[in-house]
Amino acid sequence: MLNPFKVGRFACLTIFGSLFMPLLARADVIDDSHLKIDFKNFYLKRNFTKSGAPVSDVGNWSQGMDLQFTSGYTNTPIAFGLDVDAQYAVRLDSKGNDGSLPYSVRDNQTAHDYSRAGATFKAKVSKTELKVGDMRPELPVAWHDPSRQLDTIFQGAVVESKELNNLVLTGGRFWSAVTRESSNHEKFYKFGTNRNLNSDALDFAGATYDLSSAFQVSYFHAVMHDIYKQDYLGFKHQMDLGNGYGMRFDLRGFDNRDDGDAVAGKVDNRALSTGVTLSKGGHRVNAVYQRMYGDTIFPTPNGYIPQFYLLNWANQPFIRPQERSWSVGYAYDFAAMGVPGLNFSTRYIKGTQIARGDGLSDETENERDIAIGYAIQSGPLKGLGFMWRNYLVKQRYGSDFDENRLITSYTWNIW
Repeated sequence: MLNPFKVGRFACLTIFGSLFMPLLARADVIDDSHLKIDFKNFYLKRNFTKSGAPVSDVGNWSQGMDLQFTSGYTNTPIAFGLDVDAQYAVRLDSKGNDGSLPYSVRDNQTAHDYSRAGATFKAKVSKTELKVGDMRPELPVAWHDPSRQLDTIFQGAVVESKELNNLVLTGGRFWSAVTRESSNHEKFYKFGTNRNLNSDALDFAGATYDLSSAFQVSYFHAVMHDIYKQDYLGFKHQMDLGNGYGMRFDLRGFDNRDDGDAVAGKVDNRALSTGVTLSKGGHRVNAVYQRMYGDTIFPTPNGYIPQFYLLNWANQPFIRPQERSWSVGYAYDFAAMGVPGLNFSTRYIKGTQIARGDGLSDETENERDIAIGYAIQSGPLKGLGFMWRNYLVKQRYGSDFDENRLITSYTWNIW
């Protein structure tokens, strides 16, 4: 059932919004406000194909809604605004636990439905903006997860400044997150460990500088207190090769080590992720080489929050100790053939030399991905999208599986 406390919290936010809106109207911010609802019908089926697997398959089917109200700003010396978000999903069917929906071990079943709601206060002076509350960050040290049904929501305070030309400064603190398979905000802890081994906050600061229109450099430092600290350095270079060809080169590095009391154990990981992409017309071809150094896995927050700045992150993350992975991929946008909205992509990733310790032989793994999507471009159903994704994963000692995801999505822009 829908949690009455969360319904009440959303009702309070709605009432607060109705009281606050007249003030916003007098401040001429309504024209800059937006309200939308994202609808997602999500189906996942994972079939385990290696003999001896404990189960033959797991999966789920659910319908979700994601309401996002984004206000404009008051026209005062210090401009203010208020954003509101609310998410709700209902289970249509499920088998086992695939990590997409809240799961009860006691009942051996996923929740019938689940929801979250919150708000974000924001203030701006010149080109510097402060946000406090719910956020969906896209930073090297914190990224939300839209890969399943309901999106990850971080809660915290973030300042972003663009006062200097070509330079973006970012800093802040996240103190909790509600992950894809939960209704509740939790303190951060390292994925794979006990939630009691948590941290007070994830603090971070960083800078992104455009040396030119084609070359960008970024540096970020983050600390999940008493668990791990992380440094990130990245370079991006884009080139016009002429005759319609373009090239992009990415070089990304992470340095991860334990912090303070190291309540979640040792963290000893360095990661290098490099990639090159060649494009012409609707075609895009890319190749990636990635390597893990150190004795431990790349650390990620609870809820299996992804690290998309690692270029080989896929269904499998390819982040285990000493793992070396490479991938090749191809994508095509059929707009180049006069069919806008239709896209195709595929890639193959191979990981080797994964250290298992204790004199055991190394693990290897590989993954093949295919995705086909189409979004209606005009008419009353404009924006209605369909996506099929297929993953084929094989591991020497782990689980082999074939996974299909079917996603139907639609965004209703109310205003």
